[in-house]
Amino acid sequence: MHKTVVINVVGLTQQLIGPHTPRIRAFVEAGKCATTAPVFPAVTCSAQSTYVTGTWPEEHGIVGNGWYFKDEAEVRFWRQSNKLVQGEKVWETARKLDSSFTCAKLFWWYNMYSTADISITPRPMYPADGRKLPDIYTQPAGLRDELQQKLGTFPLFKFWGPGASIASTEWIAESARLVEAKQNPTLTLLYLPHLDYCLQRVGPDPDKIATELGEIDRVCGDLIAFYAARGARILLLSEYGILPVNRPVHINRVLRENGWLAVREELGRELLDAGASRAFAVADHQVAHVYVARPEDVAAVKGLLESVAGIDVVLDAEGQRKHHILHERGGDLVVIANKDAFFTYYYWLEDQRAPDFARCVDIHRKPGYDPAELFLDPALRFPRLQIAGKLLRKVLGFRYLMDVIPLDASLVKGSHGRAADDVMQDPVLISSAPDLLPQARYAPIAVKDLILQHLLAP
Repeated sequence: MHKTVVINVVGLTQQLIGPHTPRIRAFVEAGKCATTAPVFPAVTCSAQSTYVTGTWPEEHGIVGNGWYFKDEAEVRFWRQSNKLVQGEKVWETARKLDSSFTCAKLFWWYNMYSTADISITPRPMYPADGRKLPDIYTQPAGLRDELQQKLGTFPLFKFWGPGASIASTEWIAESARLVEAKQNPTLTLLYLPHLDYCLQRVGPDPDKIATELGEIDRVCGDLIAFYAARGARILLLSEYGILPVNRPVHINRVLRENGWLAVREELGRELLDAGASRAFAVADHQVAHVYVARPEDVAAVKGLLESVAGIDVVLDAEGQRKHHILHERGGDLVVIANKDAFFTYYYWLEDQRAPDFARCVDIHRKPGYDPAELFLDPALRFPRLQIAGKLLRKVLGFRYLMDVIPLDASLVKGSHGRAADDVMQDPVLISSAPDLLPQARYAPIAVKDLILQHLLAP
C-alpha cells in the first residue's frame, strides 16, 4: 500500500483559500481541488463517522455531536468510545487487504477503544476535588507520557474555550511528526481544529480572520512538506463550511413556554428534566433533535415549531429518511435553522435561574452545544484578573467556579449544520494525486473509497 495522510482542516472552504493561505493555495495548484456535499447534519462527529465508514448517519448511528440516551434519560455530548460508531471503518477495510497495514488516528473523534493501531485524543483528568487537568488518552498507552514529556502537557484550554488558539493545533501537528518518525503508519488521519474557533467567533469573512488563516496555512504547509518528503500521498479535507449567523433561536424556551419541557430546581437553579419532559430539543449548531415522549404528540410539536421565527424546516420520520438521518438515536423531529440562525440549548426563562455550569466551559454537563463557550463574558470587569484569582484559589486547593462565559448567544457570528447555497462554502477535498480525484464534487460517503484509492493505486 502507498503511504497516505488525510489532513482534516476544520471549516476550510474554497472561499477561504486565497491570499491569506499561500501554501494551501500552492498545494491546490499542484494537485486537484474538489468539494464534498456536506453530511447532514454538518457537524464534526457525524461528518467524521461518515468519512471513515462510507455510510450515512442512518447507518453508522452518529446523528450529531450528542444525542438523548433514552435508556438513561440523559443528554450526552462528545462521547469518545469508537464502539458507538456502527459499521466497518476505513482502517479495518484496509487491514483486510494488507495485513501489514497500520493506521494512526490522531485527534479525530471517537478515538478511544478504536481498532486503529495508534490513537491520540484529548482526555482530561477530573480528580475528586473538582479540578479539570489537561491530559490525553493514547493507544499504545505509553505514547501518552512520551508525547507529553517531549511536547509538554497537551494545551487543553487552548483546544476549546475562550483561550482557544493555534497552540493546540501546533501541538497536534508536532505529535503527528513524532508518531510518523517512530511508527511510520501506512495511513494517518490528522485533525487540525484551529479555524473552527475564529469562524464561530467572527464568521467566515477571510479578511477578518487573516491572522488565523495565516497560522493554519503555516501549520498545513509545514505538514505537507514533511509528509511529501516521506513519499506520502496527501488528502486535505474539511468537514463543513461555516455560515454567517446573527440570530440565536432558543428552541427549548419555546417548548417550555408552551408546556412541553420540564425542569427541576436544585439550589435555586433550574436543570432540564429530560425524562420528565413531554418534548425537548438537543441543540447542535444549526440542527436540533426534538425528542417527544408520546407519539401522539409529535404532530402538535411539529406544528408549533414550524411557526417559530428562525426555523426553516421540521423533519418528521419521512423527512429524516430523505436526509439519511432516520435512526433510533435521533429525535422524533429534526429541526433545521434558517441559514442566518442557529439553536441554543437555553431552557431557563431568567438568567439568574440558569444552572451554575451555564457560565462555565462544561461540554459534558450542558444538554446541547454552546458556542458561547468561545467568549469571555463582556460584562465582566477585568476578566483576566478575575480568572487569575480563580486559578489562584485552584492552586491553593480551594473550591472555585470558572464562571466567565456569557449567556448572550448573539455574540456568535458563525455556525454550521445545514447545507449552504454556494459551493464555495462547502467542504473541500484536495489531493496531491490529481488522477485519484477525477470529479469536481463528491458525496460525503465517497470519502472512504477515495482514501482507499490513495492507499491502493499503483
